[in-house]
Amino acid sequence: MSEVDDELRRERLTRFWTRWGLVVGGLIIVLLIAFGGYLYWQHRQHEGAATDGEQLQTAYDALGQNDTKTAEAKLKTLAGADVDAYRALAQFTQADILLQKNDLKGAAARFATVANDASLAQPFRDLALIRQTMAEYDTLKPDAVIARLGAFAVPGNAWFGSAGEMVAVAYLRMNKRDQAGRLFGQIASDKDVPDTLRQRAVQMASVLGVDAVGQIEDTKTQ
Repeated sequence: MSEVDDELRRERLTRFWTRWGLVVGGLIIVLLIAFGGYLYWQHRQHEGAATDGEQLQTAYDALGQNDTKTAEAKLKTLAGADVDAYRALAQFTQADILLQKNDLKGAAARFATVANDASLAQPFRDLALIRQTMAEYDTLKPDAVIARLGAFAVPGNAWFGSAGEMVAVAYLRMNKRDQAGRLFGQIASDKDVPDTLRQRAVQMASVLGVDAVGQIEDTKTQ
C-alpha cells in the first residue's frame, strides 16, 4: 500500500508539472523581475532624495548670500520633485521669496498650490493654508476668513494662535466684539501660543473688555 501511495503521488506530481510547469516557472520569473524592479526603484528614490537635499541646501546657501537668482533656479526644479517634503519646502521657500518682494498675490498662489496638493501630508497643507490666508488677508472678506480658518481657531489646535488671531480680527471687522474678545482671551490664556502673540491678544482682549491678564494668572496657578 505504501508503494502504491508513493506511485500515485509521483504520478500526480508528474501530471501537475507537465500541465502547469511552464506557468509556474513563468510566474516565478515575473515575481523575481518585479522584486528586482522594486529594489531598483527604492535605490533610485534614495539617490533622488539625496540629490534633492543637496539642491535645497544649495538654494538656502544662495539665499544666505543674497543670490536670489541662483536660489530661484534651484527651487524651480525642486518644486516638481518626487519627494513630497522637498517639493513642499521648495514651494514654501518660493512663496517666502515672493513675500520679500512684496508680491502678496504671487505668494498666496504658491501657498495655495501646496494647500491643494492632496499628495502632501496634512500638516504641510494646513500650514500652507494659514500662510496663504496671511498673504491675502487684506483682500478677503471677514466671513471668508472665518469660513476658511474657523476649524483651526480652537484651543488645542496646532495653529490656534495664528488662525485664532486672524479669525478674531475678522470678527472685529464684522463688529462682533463679544466673539472677538472671547477668542482673544482664549489665545492670551493658552500657554502653547507664542509669547508675542499672547501679548497682542492680551492687549486686544483688554480693549474689548475681557480680563485676559486674569486668565493668564489663573493658567499659571493651575
